[in-house]
Amino acid sequence: MQTAQDLKRTLRRINKRGYKAYEDIQGVYKCRDYILFIDHVQGDPYASPSQVRVQILQEVAKFPEETYCNKSREIALRDYLTRAFFAASRQFCKGRRGTGKSGIISITRPIQEIVERTSILVTDQYVEARFSMGLPAFGRRIAAQHAETMFFKELPRIVQSLYFENVDRKNLYDYIETAEDADVLRGQLEKRGLVAFVATGSVLPRRSGIDPRPLSTGKVVPFQSPLSLQVEIKVPNRGVVTGMGIPKGVTLIVGGGYHGKSTLLDALQIGVYNHIPGDGRELVVSNPCTAKIRAEDGRRVEKVDISPFIDNLPFGQPTTAFSTEDASGSTSQAANIMEALEAGAEVLLMDEDTSATNFMIRDHRMQELVAKDKEPITPFIDKVRQLYKDYGVSTVLVIGGSGEYFDVADCVICMVEYTPYDVTEKASAIAEKYKAERNPEGGEHFGKITGRIPLVHSFDPSRGRRKVKIRSQTVKTILFGIHTIDLHAVEQLVDVGQTKAIGDAIYYAIRYMEGEPTLRDIVENVTADTAENGLSVLSPYPVGTYAAFRGLELAAAINRLRTLSVRQPQ
Repeated sequence: MQTAQDLKRTLRRINKRGYKAYEDIQGVYKCRDYILFIDHVQGDPYASPSQVRVQILQEVAKFPEETYCNKSREIALRDYLTRAFFAASRQFCKGRRGTGKSGIISITRPIQEIVERTSILVTDQYVEARFSMGLPAFGRRIAAQHAETMFFKELPRIVQSLYFENVDRKNLYDYIETAEDADVLRGQLEKRGLVAFVATGSVLPRRSGIDPRPLSTGKVVPFQSPLSLQVEIKVPNRGVVTGMGIPKGVTLIVGGGYHGKSTLLDALQIGVYNHIPGDGRELVVSNPCTAKIRAEDGRRVEKVDISPFIDNLPFGQPTTAFSTEDASGSTSQAANIMEALEAGAEVLLMDEDTSATNFMIRDHRMQELVAKDKEPITPFIDKVRQLYKDYGVSTVLVIGGSGEYFDVADCVICMVEYTPYDVTEKASAIAEKYKAERNPEGGEHFGKITGRIPLVHSFDPSRGRRKVKIRSQTVKTILFGIHTIDLHAVEQLVDVGQTKAIGDAIYYAIRYMEGEPTLRDIVENVTADTAENGLSVLSPYPVGTYAAFRGLELAAAINRLRTLSVRQPQ
């Protein structure tokens, strides 16, 4: 191991030389309070910044074991320290100096959700930060004096944010206790027969569609549960928490426009994640296997059994192994549901605003005009109860345009000025008073959920001379070889670190394709590896930009790979 002085001497030796000479500093250095790892040096000032780590022994960092003694607390601590490092880098790094990315020190940008990341690792032996540095140059000539400033003045001050003595302890414990309470709440849902819980006092509205922070101006209505749906759950830090429990089965969220229906559904959609203190949704939790479903015109579908919803297509086209390069709204929504069920979804969330109308309902008049033997689509209204009865999969549905769904609902929540009311009995009485004229078209059972076997030859991440080329620069796209995976309809992804990890997880999954396992088997093997050994198993070298993902999103990404080829088991 070299010393900090060795690094300083090397920087002075290569000053004003060509940029490639920066490769001479790659290595491991013992600094005063930490070990510095320069893992990868960028080849050009315009290239992706150099990858760097610092490792601080716990005898120096001194984080008490209670701050990371279980998984909830550990993930929250790591997320908190990522935020602390991010803030310190903004404060102490002077920013761009010179050409391209010169002069920057950056770590993963935090969001409203607390997610497991590889940017910070915490063990009983050390705290490690993984970040990037844009090594400075003017043109393509090394600017060693600026590099010295970054390594020996700015970085040591940023690293100070990773010492327990320097953190805001009240704020830190608020983070880890909030995350721990949310995880305990989520863990209580199943045994209480619930699919979600919304704590009293939660603030659900966001500032805008592009600003996920809580609404703080104008009329902000704290959430208040109807008494009939109110439950109390004890958590380790806040004690007894009161809120609305959404029961298993079929739940409708109704109400007028702009009264908070979709806002509530959005909170349930993101309730699979924990949230930072002050977000307003800290104690809004959902079943961890909850999947948001929508129509997705134009997507590719590969041999999905959509026959529970669509059958008897013209010219005898089969739907037990349905494929298309350009799905319609109804076929895409049917495929999205069946793929989610295949991957293990236990709760479906749907909003009529993002659903195909002809997939959701076929009224009496249309049934009279177009006979069932001429209509391939069995609407969701005729399958939603069967889905729960046959497979135990619940549905929460925002609906404002069809009271026909009253006939199949177990619970009806009406939103009035962002306040929920339990109108189940009233909806049932209306359904009894005005008998539906439409005829059920769904038969006696939901139908089969058919697993599929991915074929390894269709997973090709090569691009030109590169055997593997995988890149994600946004939350909604992955470049996999020469193909772009479009994830815009996969609404529960929240962080670009998730898409980075998913892209590499698709390639990693190839090792589990021997013996022709199903897609669900493959996904479960990959997520088991990341749960047991951390996200770092996805990369052969240290990566600080990964964020944890669910198997549902990994499966969704694989299903949207345009080269995907599968076969169904015999």
